[in-house]
Amino acid sequence: MRKQTLLVAGLLALASPALAKPGQSFFDLNNTDFVVTIAFVLFIGVLIYFKVPKLIGKLLDDRAAGIRTEIDEARALQEEAKIVLASYERKRKEVAEHSKSIVASAKAEAEAAAEQAKADLQEVIARRLAAAEDQIVSAQNAAVREVKDKAVAVAIAAASDVITKGMAAKDANALIDASIKDVGAKLH
Repeated sequence: MRKQTLLVAGLLALASPALAKPGQSFFDLNNTDFVVTIAFVLFIGVLIYFKVPKLIGKLLDDRAAGIRTEIDEARALQEEAKIVLASYERKRKEVAEHSKSIVASAKAEAEAAAEQAKADLQEVIARRLAAAEDQIVSAQNAAVREVKDKAVAVAIAAASDVITKGMAAKDANALIDASIKDVGAKLH
């Protein structure tokens, strides 16, 4: 209140008789400067009486508090956004590392599968070679048997010719009986 009184006094001091027009008193109601000064002082007095400066100060303080609150909320949102961003960056790095490990694992599995396929192919080739060698040996044995059988058949035919041409009937019967006994002994 004291500040307001000093303000009014200062304003009245400004409205001195030096501002009056020549031949006219400043405090005359016909002097527009005086009337304007009184209206101004009354207006200031009404503003002070209704505590408008306090209301304006309160409104400004409330607005400043609102702005501070909004700034604090914005900072909190910014911090939260930084945390979320850091979280997403961390997750992105984890996903990138995981994808690298998946790719490395897939490469290792592919290389292992290729090695296994190579080993399986070599095993199959070895089995087929062994089967082919067995077939060759079997075919050779069959051919040898066939040759032996033919040689035996030829030898028997030749022996039969020799025996029939050079042997008497009595000797042939004795040879047949001896062969029958020999076959019987070998079968039992």
